[in-house]
Amino acid sequence: MPKKRGYHHGNLRQALVDAALKLIEEKGPTGFTLSEAAKEAGVTPAAVYRHFEGREDLIAEAARQGYEIFADVMQYAYETGQPSALAAFEATGRAYLAFARKYPGHYIAMFESGISVNRTPELAAVSNRASGVLERAAADLSRYIPPDKRPPASMFSAHIWALSHGVVELFARNSPGRHSPFPPEDLLESAIGVYLRGLGLIGPDGGGSGSK
Repeated sequence: MPKKRGYHHGNLRQALVDAALKLIEEKGPTGFTLSEAAKEAGVTPAAVYRHFEGREDLIAEAARQGYEIFADVMQYAYETGQPSALAAFEATGRAYLAFARKYPGHYIAMFESGISVNRTPELAAVSNRASGVLERAAADLSRYIPPDKRPPASMFSAHIWALSHGVVELFARNSPGRHSPFPPEDLLESAIGVYLRGLGLIGPDGGGSGSK
């Protein structure tokens, strides 16, 4: 049966975002049209323009909602690791991979669509909230590094973000031609371990001053 047409209340905007997320997963951020999103949502193409100026505007809203979820996931991971600074930091790294797997449409809209996080003040704010959680976790753990060897927390967190993103892109999202003999979780955990060991935060046995 065809989907019901003619929304007359506030859920049309969200129905269009949900439709876009489904299409983004199936076809990529540039592989669908607004007309397809409208059809998926069960409305006429003209109805889309009452809420979004174009496809990029629609994808930007999907990205904004993704960052809201992402920030909450990161915050939860950070809090569950407390009071151990090391556990909190490692948890935020794992949360990145978990988010990418559970919310692929949002992840693509956020990181693979080409939409700038500065497109709107709202998108910029929630993006900063998400990255701020990882930077706060890095700052907590940095306290255990001697000041003369301590990298800025923003650099520390950027390194882990890059590691997490690389593992997701190359091995957790079925990148064509890429295959790893190890699970993405193991790759990420070992990479973070090497990084933290290099900073003297964990020893050969995995223990460290930041674990307390």
